[in-house]
Amino acid sequence: MNLVNDTTCGWINDLDKRSNVKILNKNESCDWLIIGAGYTGLSAARKLSELHPDKKIIIVDAQLAGEGASARNSGYLVDTTLNDGFTSNKKLSNYKKKTDIYKLGIDAVKKFIKEHQVDCDWNESGKYFASSNNKDEKVLVNFGNTLSKLDFEHNLFNKEELQKKLGTSFYNLGLYTKGGILLHPGKLVRAMIDVLPNNVVLYENSFLLNWSKNKDSISCKFKNGKINTKKVIFATNGFLKSLGIKSNYNFPITLTASMTRPLSDSEFESLGKPKEWGVLPVRPMGATIRMTKDRRILIRNTAEIHNPYKMTESELDKRSLNQKIGIKKRFPQLPDDIIQSTWSGIVSRTRNSSQIFEKIDQNIFAAGCYNGSGIGVGTLFGEQIAIKASNENTKEIKIIEARNKPTWLPPQPFLNLGVKTRLFYERLRAKSEI
Repeated sequence: MNLVNDTTCGWINDLDKRSNVKILNKNESCDWLIIGAGYTGLSAARKLSELHPDKKIIIVDAQLAGEGASARNSGYLVDTTLNDGFTSNKKLSNYKKKTDIYKLGIDAVKKFIKEHQVDCDWNESGKYFASSNNKDEKVLVNFGNTLSKLDFEHNLFNKEELQKKLGTSFYNLGLYTKGGILLHPGKLVRAMIDVLPNNVVLYENSFLLNWSKNKDSISCKFKNGKINTKKVIFATNGFLKSLGIKSNYNFPITLTASMTRPLSDSEFESLGKPKEWGVLPVRPMGATIRMTKDRRILIRNTAEIHNPYKMTESELDKRSLNQKIGIKKRFPQLPDDIIQSTWSGIVSRTRNSSQIFEKIDQNIFAAGCYNGSGIGVGTLFGEQIAIKASNENTKEIKIIEARNKPTWLPPQPFLNLGVKTRLFYERLRAKSEI
């Protein structure tokens, strides 16, 4: 089966088309093979090149590099999360372990963009957790108490304050955290591709059919070739399960997002000319929404179990209609035909919202399953899994490995049934927030 993804992603459409795409069409051998060329795989390749400048490194992606989940997210580099089950007093220590990883992820991205002078619309604007439902006040107050215990700077805002900051009267209450970053995910991942070292070979549009471990090597078979390698790092995030990697510990979820055209001067003025902002939902199935640097509005309010390889145009149109309604609820003064692009992408989840960072076998390693926080954590995990695979250690690895490990999931068909039931339940609870 070939990977097919829609080409309407608003972030990707901002970028120039690349002319140097190589497709694997022969048999190869290498010292290191990385499967997946998103934030994790590209960061791993860079670090391996630094550690092993005389070794041959190959990185392969089933699509165009960086144009999977890495360029299809909402562009949040998060410092805190609300809906991960770790924010109660009982689990406060686990929540701190997770935020420690988020901080390291922000540092890893910041270091990369500083070193390579990357323009990715970096904005240290923070983010809001907001709701229109007054019943959520207790959730936000409790979350604020948790953040206070961990010395996270934050503020609670009422309806009037939020309207001034966001340009909408939709939300009744919100909690602001200062440490989050907004950026252009497409520009960031494209920069990672552009600075790949000379001893790294990148193959794209090369779908991995199967892989096997031999006595002294790992063999990976692709549609038009085969690669034998001494060591392999799997960095496919939402597709780890389909490759048989930690398959009882992670599952893919399909998310759909829409982005408007840039607002005109008059439209922007009708919103009060707000600064760039990002809003995350208080309820898990509520809408994620943000204003971009170039005055576009992005909204994501669809999460579902879906065939991860393709979403048809008619399916995208149906989900775009939902997002049109979500924008209209918040900004009734904007025209109906304002949406410019709609796209789907895959996020990998675990039962307890933890990540995969594993030595699978002597020469087989895997990193992924970021539960919707892949920009920073993916960059960090890519670097650190390369170090771990090189039999070295760092303080970052110690912090990563101190986290709670992903918990076991039931087999199919029970897993899909459970996930669908939970998504349905959360969608009902968040109905007013979609």
